[in-house]
Amino acid sequence: LGYSAMIQIGMSTSCNILLGVEQSFRVARIAGYDGLEVMVTTDPVSRDAVALKQLMERYSLPILSIHAPSLFWMQLIGGRDAQIKLEKSAELAAEVGASSVVVHPPFRWESSYAKNFERIVRQTAVNTGVEICVENMFPWKVAHKNLKAYAPSPDPLDLDVDAMTLDFSHASLSGRDSLEYAMAMGDKLRHIHLCDGRRSVDDGNMHDEHLVPGRGTQPVAETLTYLVENGFTGHVVAEIGLHKIRNPQVRLDMLVETVAFAKQYIGQEHATREPFAAGAARINGRSVRRARKAASR
Repeated sequence: LGYSAMIQIGMSTSCNILLGVEQSFRVARIAGYDGLEVMVTTDPVSRDAVALKQLMERYSLPILSIHAPSLFWMQLIGGRDAQIKLEKSAELAAEVGASSVVVHPPFRWESSYAKNFERIVRQTAVNTGVEICVENMFPWKVAHKNLKAYAPSPDPLDLDVDAMTLDFSHASLSGRDSLEYAMAMGDKLRHIHLCDGRRSVDDGNMHDEHLVPGRGTQPVAETLTYLVENGFTGHVVAEIGLHKIRNPQVRLDMLVETVAFAKQYIGQEHATREPFAAGAARINGRSVRRARKAASR
């Protein structure tokens, strides 16, 4: 298998964002993932190192990475200071044993953060010993007009950063070929958000599709093969859009299809697992569900 044996395939909790972190652990285990990426959200468990470590132990799955609360609708999670939120995310990653943090480029209106972003990212990595992987984003269009949503750029290739995340859906929206993008990122490409996309904003697409890999038009298989052949040792994390899928079996099938796709082109064997015993995980004598409810009061 060569380098492929070192690549772990994770699942982002954003795939099951409406169901909570605990359910993501359960589903990831059943589907056959190697670990999880925890997106920091309104779910208090996503920000609680003690709760996360107990879930890791219960489900025998590591947390590979933390996704800082960078989405537009999560701007107020953890306060208004983007730098502090990034630093807290990196500290959380270090505490749970995750090797990387995914962060988006700053929004244009976060002027101070944007001005100092490259320095902040580099210093946070030094302070915590965690890689800060800046993710490729995409242009926004409103009423057919370009809107500069990110500063200094939505493209990490334009930034002086040491580590990058490649998201296939975002590349699609940007009209970029992901294989060429990966080649351009070179050794700075340290993290993958595994998904797919069909059209760019210039084609009239206004949706960040996050399709199951292989269902879009991006060269996902070719990119994974290229990474293996060139010694990639980062993480590949499934980030597919399931929020509109109501049937839990269909969601599970899509997650199994995604990890099987990744394992196939990375050169690893895939196997699902038996369902884990029902019941909420225990945290200091309380269930994760009860702990989440108490923390939200």
